Amino acid sequence: MRALTWQANEKVVVKDVPDRTILHPTDAIVRVTSTAICGSDLHLYAVLAPYLHPDDVLGHEFMGIVEEVGPDVRNLQPGDRVVVPFTTSCGHCFPCSKGLYAQCDTTRDHEQDNGAALFGYTSLYGRVPGGQAELVRVPHADFGPVKLPHDLPDERFLYLSDILPTAWQGVKWAATPDGETLAVLGLGPVGQLAIRSALRQGVKRVIAVDLIDERLALAETHGAEVVDIRTTDDVAQTLRDMTDGRGPASVVDAVGMEAHGNPVAEKIIGGVTRLPKPLARQAIETAGIDRLAALHTAIDAVQRGGTVSISGVYGGMADPMPMMQMFDKGITLRMGQCHVRQWTDDLLAIAFEDGDSMGLEALATHHVPLDDAADAYRMYQEKSDGCIKVVLKP
Repeated sequence: MRALTWQANEKVVVKDVPDRTILHPTDAIVRVTSTAICGSDLHLYAVLAPYLHPDDVLGHEFMGIVEEVGPDVRNLQPGDRVVVPFTTSCGHCFPCSKGLYAQCDTTRDHEQDNGAALFGYTSLYGRVPGGQAELVRVPHADFGPVKLPHDLPDERFLYLSDILPTAWQGVKWAATPDGETLAVLGLGPVGQLAIRSALRQGVKRVIAVDLIDERLALAETHGAEVVDIRTTDDVAQTLRDMTDGRGPASVVDAVGMEAHGNPVAEKIIGGVTRLPKPLARQAIETAGIDRLAALHTAIDAVQRGGTVSISGVYGGMADPMPMMQMFDKGITLRMGQCHVRQWTDDLLAIAFEDGDSMGLEALATHHVPLDDAADAYRMYQEKSDGCIKVVLKP
């Protein structure tokens, strides 16, 4: 079968790899019909390279048709159409029983003390081969995959694998009070869906912040007021000025570890990723830092007693944080991997609505054959050609 494989820092290659087979009684084999490139994949493409090995198969947003199931999978059968959450969760352990599927005790790496295993996400999270491939082995298929009808386009459901529930959870955790304002920092796919999720959840006013023309225009089209960071020296002050001097009641950071605005941190991180792997991993795990411009802006901008909800991925272990400001303002922080299946029922109902009410089918700006994935990664990283979201077709 064909699959997108990581080979070196900022080098991915589509090549032939062995077909996937059933390894455990609760496995299923899914033939992929659509798979997306996520912003988190770009972290692997560059920043988190020390945790990757040549020929690792990337990708964690995918859907397709079930080809084979293990003997203990009774909820699926060959021919079923499914979307697969990016987390692998058993559904019955202690965290799963509380809806904390991203902390699944059954699939997480206890030796590293990390959360649930993730598709296509390196030795940090279980080294489970990913979904940017023709076939995927899906562990715990007796719980994770969501059955779908066959009569609607893939893009109506594909984002239930990650970015739609991630955005929905981020807004839920932001807990914007009635009549108050939510700011969304970063207008990639998660930020775009956070805007739509917020308005759907009843938030009356959303201010969206980015620096890419196409992203700002799309956010405005879907009901947000926009701030172009290229036009202000102080984003936090601009947000305060737009909210009677108080700042937004809540802020969603949909950017994460590779925010613009800190060239020194960028050079340090770039140097670390090019060290020999054992040294690089040690540096990341003991003294690693992120590019924190977006997170620090969120903390500065949010009103006193407000909430900062972090949907963007961070990986530093020694990030400098403005603790005095955070304590003094009395803010609440919510963060973490998305508990995808906690939100499936609500979001599936929305996806089924006539008229595609959240604009899911139109989110992808580029549909690309899997064999052209290496060029698509480069385009997505560079944000060239108006690229907001890429869907790969095996």
